[in-house]
Amino acid sequence: MFGEVLRHFREAAGFTQEELSKKIPCDRSQVARVEAGTRVPQETFAKQCDELLATGGVLLRLWGRIDWYPEVQHPDWFERRAEMDAEAVALREYQEQVIPGLLQTPDYARVLFSRRGTDSDEVESRVRARLSRQPRFLAEGGPLYVAVLDESCLRNAVGSPNIMRDQCAHLLSVGQRSNIRIQVAPADLFGLVRPLSSVSLIELADERWVYSESVDRGYFNNDPAVYARHSQTYDVLRADALSARESAALISDAMEGYEQHGQARTRRGDLDQEQLQRRQRRQLHRSGPHLDEEQLQRPRRRGLHRNSPRYPRRRPRP
Repeated sequence: MFGEVLRHFREAAGFTQEELSKKIPCDRSQVARVEAGTRVPQETFAKQCDELLATGGVLLRLWGRIDWYPEVQHPDWFERRAEMDAEAVALREYQEQVIPGLLQTPDYARVLFSRRGTDSDEVESRVRARLSRQPRFLAEGGPLYVAVLDESCLRNAVGSPNIMRDQCAHLLSVGQRSNIRIQVAPADLFGLVRPLSSVSLIELADERWVYSESVDRGYFNNDPAVYARHSQTYDVLRADALSARESAALISDAMEGYEQHGQARTRRGDLDQEQLQRRQRRQLHRSGPHLDEEQLQRPRRRGLHRNSPRYPRRRPRP
């Protein structure tokens, strides 16, 4: 349904898929797949299309009313955590090494799952399942979500400079929501007391849980004393970390760095190609024309040395 409505407004505005994708900007295939109903668009995509196609906000409102992930399957060990996300009234997380799942872009999540050596169908299934947890927190009036990110989350390269740039841009976008706060714990800030590993503090209507996980297992604890201890550590860390505004500036710097890195790679690739072509031209110039054995012997047949001087032949006078 969303794809049909998008196609209607795109054609009414006189845009081709290629023209719309350049203005967003994104790949033309992304617009095609959204219109075909084979790819779930992000909220920012719907908002940009509304602005470019002058729909009056129809696509964004429609995006918020669609259940994009009616049938997803989480790993058995994670199912309980996914159910908690669907009911949480508040969620506070500390994350290191990688961006937390609730803040990941599809391409970022796809790279992470691809690293595990799973086939493409399973990767796509896992990506859909991960993204299915996000709309509730990204919707208007969603539950409180506070994420303190260790700076390593921004610096660990995942996929490519473009993927990291888009991931940073997504953090800046969702961090502007009234129910979401994203803060960064800088690597060079001494005195920060960080948790020993990534941890989530989940507040349900009548329960509070501490959640952590390993590669393929989740750990839950609702002991009030344990929750209180982790909650205090978290609150102190959040107070000492960069503010949301300062964190946004750091994320912007990281995003610009990935943009420059991507541009440098492109220029370096062009330079390498140019240098290769120059080397090939120099080799051709140095080698000159190749003479066969018969051509090399011809001067000797005439009684001349190849390096001997040549004199003009006398011509008879008339």
